[in-house]
Amino acid sequence: MKQISYELFKTADVKEIVEVIEKELGTRNESPFWTDKIVPFSEAILSVLIPLRDNRMLFDPEGNPQGELTPELFLDWSDFVSLKSLAFTLQKSNVARELLRTNLDKSTCQKYEQIDLKLLGDYLSRYTVNLENESLDFPISNYNLHQGVSNVIKSLL
Repeated sequence: MKQISYELFKTADVKEIVEVIEKELGTRNESPFWTDKIVPFSEAILSVLIPLRDNRMLFDPEGNPQGELTPELFLDWSDFVSLKSLAFTLQKSNVARELLRTNLDKSTCQKYEQIDLKLLGDYLSRYTVNLENESLDFPISNYNLHQGVSNVIKSLL
């Protein structure tokens, strides 16, 4: 899947990428437990990364501009702390109507269009992430479970 995933991440929509991930999970005989975690996670993260990709506004967890959506960038954002940060960055950007907290040039940031955060918010809520106060932490057990999700995805990509 490694070579295929680069092309998928460059051009495919959320549904296509998630279908490939789900199919790959099936071929590896992963426990249904992981499928039940990985599919919603993939849908949630891609629901925000694909619009950023399509608007040429991708950035990494450090805020640095990225030219393409790659499996590596997807994995960078799969860290639970980074994912929470991404959610708050986009939430604040939706309110400001400008992409915030990145190192992208100002003119690009001003072209930002609101991104629907429902799937990402629903996913984070399942793991007890407070979506009102960014400084509040989440239970370490939820972080550890999410790390398992990230590890399985890493093995797929």
